[in-house]
Amino acid sequence: MLTHMKGWYSAAEALGIATGTNGQLLALSGHRNPYPRKLGVLEEGAYADLLLVDGNPLENLDLIANPEQNLRIVMKDGKFYKNTLKA
Repeated sequence: MLTHMKGWYSAAEALGIATGTNGQLLALSGHRNPYPRKLGVLEEGAYADLLLVDGNPLENLDLIANPEQNLRIVMKDGKFYKNTLKA
């Protein structure tokens, strides 16, 4: 979906819309917010959703379109679902 946005937005804008902007919208939903802890930061007690991309998606948003090849780490709610950097 993100790669379809590049016709209208820069890579940085598309990534921001998909991540930070949506987190801000969820925070506005008050008691209906499905994520009551802090969003958008990497710190203890916050929800940790993290993608480590092999390459720079700000220069090439198409890297996101092939997660099997280009995502090295996928973390959701602080749990690893993919980690190709394991020792």
